[in-house]
Amino acid sequence: MCAADAPLATIEPRIGSERFDDIVVVGGGCYGGYYVRQLQRAARVGRISARRIVVVDHDAECAVARSLVAPSDEPPTLPVDVRVEDWRSFFGRYLTLAATARLGGVGDAIVPSPLMPHLMAEWLVSRARQRWPGRVIDTRPLERTPVLPWQRAGDDGTHYVSFADWICPINCVEPRTCPHTRGPRDWSLPTWMTSFVDAERRATGAHVEGVALHCRHRVFGVGMFNTGEVVAADDAIARLGQRGAGEMLIGTVSHCHGALTRLVIGPHDASNRSPVH
Repeated sequence: MCAADAPLATIEPRIGSERFDDIVVVGGGCYGGYYVRQLQRAARVGRISARRIVVVDHDAECAVARSLVAPSDEPPTLPVDVRVEDWRSFFGRYLTLAATARLGGVGDAIVPSPLMPHLMAEWLVSRARQRWPGRVIDTRPLERTPVLPWQRAGDDGTHYVSFADWICPINCVEPRTCPHTRGPRDWSLPTWMTSFVDAERRATGAHVEGVALHCRHRVFGVGMFNTGEVVAADDAIARLGQRGAGEMLIGTVSHCHGALTRLVIGPHDASNRSPVH
């Protein structure tokens, strides 16, 4: 059985309806298939409405694609569009269109996969390099190891962090009472990031800022962040670089788990002071 098919760790207390344009699901395999089923269940009971679900997977025979042609007693409430494409290629085009159109993707949300690389940071770094081709734009390891229950530096420079030193169910909704400890969940990585960035600024004297793409559990155990949050992060990096040299800590995080990328922007090149949007 896929780990994502385990029973929900908690019952969500929230009520009401979420409204979206496109919901972009990263991956159409085990986890992506679970997210699509949960979104369809939520739509059937009126918890969400959306124009469509867009599933991005390199495999034309992924689990979601197969499910669309299989007989089912529960026909999908929301249309599902499977995009057979590499994740980096898809988001390079999709997020760039959202950023340049300004209104593009305003009603969209992204459902990340626990197995994906730090895709949002990769796009933000590539945007910075396109914006300032004459400047040093680099990703570097964190200078200070995060003091958290679990942390690890990845081979690609991404730093993975967690407030849990145990294995959490993939569909835990991170409620205020932690299902593992049975006590209050008095931690949140977006809040921790603010403190970490402040400490880095004080320790180094550098111009250090942070942006957190907060994956919130919105409905039936499905976590997501709005596409507009990624565009806003791109705007924040543009403002930082316009002022001169600086660093941005980019986090794709939930309350409990996250991936961090340190983006370093060098001084202005005299021939390229105006950012390209």
